[in-house]
Amino acid sequence: MKITTKIPGFIIRFAVEKDVQLILQFIKELAAYEKLAHQVTTDETILYNSLFKSKAAEVIIGEYNNEAVAFALFFHNFSTFLGKPGIYLEDLFVKPEYRKLGIGKTMLSYLGKLAIERNCERVEWWCLDWNTKSIEFYKRCGAEAMDEWTVYRLTEESLEKLSDEF
Repeated sequence: MKITTKIPGFIIRFAVEKDVQLILQFIKELAAYEKLAHQVTTDETILYNSLFKSKAAEVIIGEYNNEAVAFALFFHNFSTFLGKPGIYLEDLFVKPEYRKLGIGKTMLSYLGKLAIERNCERVEWWCLDWNTKSIEFYKRCGAEAMDEWTVYRLTEESLEKLSDEF
């Protein structure tokens, strides 16, 4: 299903199984932009299983004049305080040569519409603190930084060590 937008020639569609290679390409481009390419360990098989078998996340693809130029990967989270789900935006990426056309805002706007349709209370994401262009973009869209919260993470050794306590 293709979703038409207000930008002539730009549509949004949900990713399908044959898009796994394209999704991986977008992930690698985003990681390079964020100077984190060394952290990408996923591959097509992992993505296929996560996105299309276990359905752990969803992806929308933005196409401009039939060329894939943007993607967003998201999944549902849940607010116990609100008692409702939300959408967590893991990644939003627009190829550099297609920025300033309104594509990023249209992708984010669609996720907002989707959140409302799915009875979600909010859309949330993280942004690297050095990424001032993205921060400015998000603020122009009406987003607010959650400065009073700190992200914590368990990975590899610390995750194993903690799980051994059980």
